[in-house]
Amino acid sequence: MGDVAMTIPVLRVFVNQNPDVKITVLSRAFLKPLFDDIPNVSFYVADVKGVHKGILGLKKLSNELLELDIDAVADIHNVLRSKILRFFFSFSNKKIAVIDKGRTEKKALIRTQNKIFKQLRSTHERYANVFIALGFKVDLSKHQFPLKKEIPSNIIELIKNNDKILIGIAPFAQYKSKMYPLDMMEEVIRELSGNSNYKIIFFGGGKKETDILNSFEKNFKGTFSLAGKLKLAEELIVVSHLDCMLSMDSANAHLAAMQGVKTITLWGVTHPFTGFYPFDQPIEYAVIPDLKKFPNIPCSIYGNKVCEGYEDVMRSISSKKVIELIEKVVKKNP
Repeated sequence: MGDVAMTIPVLRVFVNQNPDVKITVLSRAFLKPLFDDIPNVSFYVADVKGVHKGILGLKKLSNELLELDIDAVADIHNVLRSKILRFFFSFSNKKIAVIDKGRTEKKALIRTQNKIFKQLRSTHERYANVFIALGFKVDLSKHQFPLKKEIPSNIIELIKNNDKILIGIAPFAQYKSKMYPLDMMEEVIRELSGNSNYKIIFFGGGKKETDILNSFEKNFKGTFSLAGKLKLAEELIVVSHLDCMLSMDSANAHLAAMQGVKTITLWGVTHPFTGFYPFDQPIEYAVIPDLKKFPNIPCSIYGNKVCEGYEDVMRSISSKKVIELIEKVVKKNP
């Protein structure tokens, strides 16, 4: 979901700078709400577990897409399924451009010997470059965030805002190596919940995460868990009204940043230099482990690999540091 959310600012710029061009986004059905408010963008469902499953299913999908009279193909994912689709599209003589994921430079960034520690191009830039290769203008410096939607009355009643400062906390990530220890996260929540001016909203999904967040809500005043209570479209509206989001290097960071929300990210064995930093966020909003103690960071692009002895790198990020940054960020808000 994070990779898909990172396309949103790019598509906003694209449609603004190329108003006569229609884009059809191909992705899984549950991601459709991310694109609903972008003009000239339609959504086509890839049912990869159903009618579009396997080689024959992808062939059927390519035929369906060709019936839409597409003129060009932008592969901004470059994985096995999209490579197979590109193969089928190649017989139709459509212009095709493919993302450069920078695999070689990413390997140089995460290796432990002769590491080349430098900022790589952002994924947003890599997406934009695919459209540029097709001949379109995409200047990300011209991006504008959309106006916020009003929070529906039923959701306002649910979160009971009462004009408090809204702080979102998304404490989970796909891999443990990217997740702030829950006992330390509780320290952050405990301190923040003691401020009566704050309303803390928890984000997550799945039974295990929901149970943990519900226990946080039960144990800390001024908090509320949204896990499992809203559809994605409704949750996005709530996110857009946050004064600050605290997230791991995960999808929730991108869901907040794509709506112009001040987004603080906590990093483990990954690093902002990999190119997955949330859109348009000041680098000081990134909190990373002690690089003097853990000089091999980043030792993974996605968090699925951990250097020996780096299992608890996030414990070098004090809860006090996290709390102070959150309080500093929300004080900056108008």
